[in-house]
Amino acid sequence: MEYQLSPSILAADFSNLGEEITKVERAGARWLHIDIMDGQFVPSISMGIPVISSIRKRTDLFFDVHIMALDPTALIEDFAKAGADLITVHVEACPNLDRTLRLIREKGCKVGVAINPATSVHVLENVLEIVDMVLIMTVNPGFGGQAYIPYCANKVRQIREMAKERNLTLDIEVDGGINKNTIQEVVDAGANIIVAGSAVFQGDVDANVKELKGIMER
Repeated sequence: MEYQLSPSILAADFSNLGEEITKVERAGARWLHIDIMDGQFVPSISMGIPVISSIRKRTDLFFDVHIMALDPTALIEDFAKAGADLITVHVEACPNLDRTLRLIREKGCKVGVAINPATSVHVLENVLEIVDMVLIMTVNPGFGGQAYIPYCANKVRQIREMAKERNLTLDIEVDGGINKNTIQEVVDAGANIIVAGSAVFQGDVDANVKELKGIMER
């Protein structure tokens, strides 16, 4: 299984975003997590297409784009054109989930599907074969810096078991409250893509990335 740390730029210093991205890349990160929030599906509003287009010119990192919006289907083509490598949408925001996931594939991106902490993993049973990654939210989405919700580790375990039963090569990502104290629990449960924001960008970025990657890979 390949492990990846996906630093969340939501926690970066936006007055110096290009340099912040360079720091995580130099430290050894290969993915970059980009949260798109519309102020409706979640309370906050974050970055949009111009930001992604701009930073795409700065780096070749794998862009892990997480759309938290009421109408993600309408945004997929634009984000794909802006430079997304993987686009993740929420079950809770997609009444026609199968169609939305297939559209992501049609636009040339890898396909991710996310569920909130209180959403059962069983809503994913019919789409596991058409996605590359499942994102288990380990906080309620909308704000950075929240505390990790421990019961979410069991959801990771359930998805990993479902994937094994179907002989699927599936990435499982976790996002929310992940730091040096919580990362081991989700990795042990079966997560291999780890989103971390404050735990990367607060303090020594190089040391933080190396410490988190070291825990994941040992």
